[in-house]
Amino acid sequence: MHALGRHLLLELKICNAEVLDDLNFLKDCLNEAAIQSGATVVGESFYHFSPCGVSGVVNIAESHIAIHTWPEYRYAALDVFTCGNDVDPEKAARLITERLGAKSHSLIELRRGIVEDSQVGCAK
Repeated sequence: MHALGRHLLLELKICNAEVLDDLNFLKDCLNEAAIQSGATVVGESFYHFSPCGVSGVVNIAESHIAIHTWPEYRYAALDVFTCGNDVDPEKAARLITERLGAKSHSLIELRRGIVEDSQVGCAK
């Protein structure tokens, strides 16, 4: 038995409120985290809320990295979901945590798609 993917759920607290409301900073941060972790970026979508806050996702060939920010609470929720063995999701999580200046954080890891080794190949 093995997992098809790893899903890291991060709670980032006491972050830099200014960067949590900066769409371009967050877009660059998540794209760089994807690349530095060994992922292949295939797309992105970001949105800035009024009066503040950003939600965004960087789609990677191996799944996605997503963020939702609440600058007024200095809080961000982050998902790093990767499939396969070529990407280091912890590296992406560390880079983003550092760039957002999180003074406190917690991480939960879920193993996704637990399958038997005999379940290999695409169904046609």
